[in-house]
Amino acid sequence: MLGLGGLAMPGLARAQEAWPSRNIRFIVPFPPGGAADLVGRMLAAHFQSALGRSVVVENRGGAGSTIGVDALAKSAPDGYTIGLINIAANAIVPAVRRQPLPYRPVDDFAPISNLAVTPALLLVNPQKLPNVNTVADLVAAAKARPEAINFGSSGVGSSLHLGMELFMAKAGIRMTHVPFAGGGPLLQALLAGTVDCSLDVAATTAQLIRDGKIRALATTAPTRMPSYPDLPALNETYAGAELASWHGLAAPAGTPAPILARLSAETQAFLRMPETIERYRTTYLEMPQQTTPEAFRAFMVRELATFRELARAQNIVVE
Repeated sequence: MLGLGGLAMPGLARAQEAWPSRNIRFIVPFPPGGAADLVGRMLAAHFQSALGRSVVVENRGGAGSTIGVDALAKSAPDGYTIGLINIAANAIVPAVRRQPLPYRPVDDFAPISNLAVTPALLLVNPQKLPNVNTVADLVAAAKARPEAINFGSSGVGSSLHLGMELFMAKAGIRMTHVPFAGGGPLLQALLAGTVDCSLDVAATTAQLIRDGKIRALATTAPTRMPSYPDLPALNETYAGAELASWHGLAAPAGTPAPILARLSAETQAFLRMPETIERYRTTYLEMPQQTTPEAFRAFMVRELATFRELARAQNIVVE
């Protein structure tokens, strides 16, 4: 028996060393198109080249990305299924949803790396708020007329909603929330003056800002964005008023450590590539700070705690 056990060990070692020996499934929990799909496909192409195996992207959108993220959590932890996790499915939805999700937002995953960060911009309609040119102007106007100024979001419990709630809590102001069914209707409402202000991402608003149709007051990034160096960060005046949507890479919990280490190394190599840096720049994506598995896990824990506390404090609940 002992002899047979000893003979089996080299075989097990060779099996581990052989990874990957077949195609890898890469779950993107969003429909094709958009920032998440772009980043996922770029990284999948890099893995395919680096690992010498096909990496097949599977778009599993729906329910605020929780369907695809749940599929990732329930996959076999053998290194042949990886995928994207994100601020919605792994931080905001667990914080605001009344009913429990079918997965644990941190513990059911083996975090590998944050991949891309998308800060929002604080925007106003210049016709509706002609005298609001700075964050201080907006705060003063809101304090002078509590609840009179309204703000739009892409839905109750969305990142744009939570980001504005965070800003209002830090600034000590109240404005009236007007939710819309997605980012497209929200932007149209801001342009039309249906709402006075909102948060939105730079990728969809940059040209409108240049044309003067909407006015940017600040960014929700922790520090100023390279693409908007003259635009202050809310964090400069209101510490902790920062929010940036993020997409990260993870495997199911229990995936072998050597596989995670290889995926981590290749991901960090991908993030350092000049072509990645340039593509991020042109699509208004920011490079993440949490690129090691340990740092990314700690970041996820902090994000979940932040939004749970905010949801409790502001009584934000989604059925």
